[in-house]
Amino acid sequence: MASLQSSFTVLATTPKNPPTSAFRKPSRVRVSCNAGDSGGGRVDRRNMLLGLGGLYGASSLVSGRRAEADPLQPPDLSTCDAEGTTTTDRNTGKVIHIDADCCPPYNGTDPESFYVPPPVDTLRRRPAAHRMTPEYLADYKLAIQMMKDLDTTDPDDPRGFAQQANIHCAYCNGPYDQRGFPTLDIQIHNSWIFFPFHRWYLYFFERICGELIGKPDFALPYWNWDHPDGMYLPTPFAESYSPLYDCNRDQTHVGDALVDLSFAPGVSVDANLNQMQQEMIVQGDSAINFMGQEYSAGSPPPGAPRGGTSEQGSHGGIHVWCGNPKNTLRENMGNFYSAARDPIFYCHHSNVDRMWTIWNALHPTAEPILDLDFLDAAFLFYDEQKNLVKVRVRDCLDNTALGYEYEFSSISPWLNYIPPQREVPANVQQLAQTAQAAAQAFPATLTDTIRVVVAKPSKGKADEVLVIEGIVTDNSLLIGFDIYVNDDENTTDGPVIAERAGGFTQVPHRSRTSETPSDLTIKLKELYNNINIADDDDIVVVTLVPRFNGDAVTIGGIKIVPRVPTVPRFNGDAVTIGGIKIVPRVPTA
Repeated sequence: MASLQSSFTVLATTPKNPPTSAFRKPSRVRVSCNAGDSGGGRVDRRNMLLGLGGLYGASSLVSGRRAEADPLQPPDLSTCDAEGTTTTDRNTGKVIHIDADCCPPYNGTDPESFYVPPPVDTLRRRPAAHRMTPEYLADYKLAIQMMKDLDTTDPDDPRGFAQQANIHCAYCNGPYDQRGFPTLDIQIHNSWIFFPFHRWYLYFFERICGELIGKPDFALPYWNWDHPDGMYLPTPFAESYSPLYDCNRDQTHVGDALVDLSFAPGVSVDANLNQMQQEMIVQGDSAINFMGQEYSAGSPPPGAPRGGTSEQGSHGGIHVWCGNPKNTLRENMGNFYSAARDPIFYCHHSNVDRMWTIWNALHPTAEPILDLDFLDAAFLFYDEQKNLVKVRVRDCLDNTALGYEYEFSSISPWLNYIPPQREVPANVQQLAQTAQAAAQAFPATLTDTIRVVVAKPSKGKADEVLVIEGIVTDNSLLIGFDIYVNDDENTTDGPVIAERAGGFTQVPHRSRTSETPSDLTIKLKELYNNINIADDDDIVVVTLVPRFNGDAVTIGGIKIVPRVPTVPRFNGDAVTIGGIKIVPRVPTA
C-alpha cells in the first residue's frame, strides 16, 4: 500500500481575496453541547475498484444537445431567506422555524464565469479513515480546528466550519429559491444532481483544509463503511477532546457498534454487504438508477423515492445511524439542515463520492447522462481564497480532473456477495390466503405491515420490475420501510433473507412546497432466482414493513411490469422525422 505521507503537489489557484467587510452577520446555531464544541501518487489505473474514474471523458459531454434546456441555475444569494429553515408540526400543521440561519456570507458580487480547476500535476490521494497515520491525523485535526477557530475569530469568513455547514443547509432545507421560480425551493438531494453537488462541495472543503494548514496536497479521508474493516465509527471521531468529535451523534454507536447501512432487521456484516451489492450492481444498473431521477429548473423539489440507489441506501443509512435520536430533529447527521455540522459528514461523503467512482468502473458500458439539464446545472461555493465561485456539473464528472483519487483499499466482499438462496419455492397460493388484493389495499397509510397479492405479467423467473406507486411522505420526518416478496409472515424480523427485495429510507429535510408523489422501482429477476420462484407462478405476495414513522407514508398502489432494458435515447425533442418507408436494396456497384 502506498504511504499516506506522500509529497505530491497540486498546482493551486491564484485568485485574489475579495473584501470581507460586506459579508453579513454570522449564522445562528442553537443545537449544541459543551464537550468537543470548541473545537497520493500519479494517476494509476491498476485496479478497477480504486475508483480512479475519468469514465466521463470530455468528448462524451458534447453530444446530445437539446433545442431547449432548463438546467438548475445558481441561487440568488441576495434573496436567501434567513428564516427559511423550517419544519412542520404533524399534529397541528403549524410551521415551526428552526433557529438556524443557513444563509452564507455574501458581498453582493456574483462570479461572471465558471470556475476552472487548476492544472493537475499529481493527484491528492484520499486515504481510508481507519488507516490514517498519526502524522496525517494530526494534519486533519489541525485543519478542522482551524476552521472551527474561524467561527469565533472571523465568523464572516466563508471558510469557517459553521459557514461551510451552512452551505449544505441552504441548498437542501429551504432558504434558497430556484432562480426564476420564487415559489420553488432548491433541493440538491433525491435526484441526479446529488453526486455532482456533493463532489464540488467536498472539493472546496478539501482545498480549504489544505490552504489553512499550508499543505495544498492535503486530501480528505473516506470512511470505508462498505468494507467490514471500516464498518465502525472511526476511533478519532469518538474522542471527546478532538475537533473531530460531535456531541450531537448517537453516542451508543461507538467502539464495536456495527454500522447499519440498510436498517433491515438484525444488523450484520452480511446485511451491509447485501445492501452494497444491491445498490451498486443489482438495482444500480444504469446511471439514472444509481444517481437519481432528472431534476430541472421549474420542477418541484424531488421526493425521496427519486433518489438513486446509493443515496437512498448506504448514504441515508449512515446519516440516520449517526444522528442523535434524542434530538427532536435527529441532529446533527440525522437531518439535512444540520448534517454538515458533524465532522464525520465530510468523511462519510468522501466514501459516497468514492462509490460514484467505483460505480463508473463497474459499469464501463453504461450510458452516461448527457442531458443538458444535468450537465449544465450550476451551483455557488466559496474557494480556499474566500472567492465566490460558480461551478457546473459537467466540470466535475472526472475526479482526476479535480486533482484527487482514492487510495487502494482491499476489494470489499460486497462485490462478490451471494445473498441467501431458497432451495424450495414458496407456496404462493398458501401465502396469498393471508394477503389482500393489491387493488383493494391501496391507497393506504403504512401504519402497519401490509401484505398484498400482485399479479405478474409473465410466469416464473421473468425479467420484471416491482413498482410502488404514488409514495407521499412527510419530508420533515425520518421515514423507513422494507419490501419483501413471497416471505413467510414470521421472517420479516429476522436477519437478511433472500425474500427482502429492498428498502426505503428518507432523511428528514424541509420543502416549502409539497413534494410530488413519486414511484419506487425494484428489479425482480435476481430476487426471483434467489427465492427460486416456481416456473408456473403468476402472482407474488409483496409485504411492506414500516420501520420508522409508517403513519407518515401513503402508498398509492403496487404493480409488477415487464422490465424495459435501458436504451440510449438523447434529446428526442431536438429531432424531427419526415417519414418512414421500405425500399428495395440496391447492391453496391
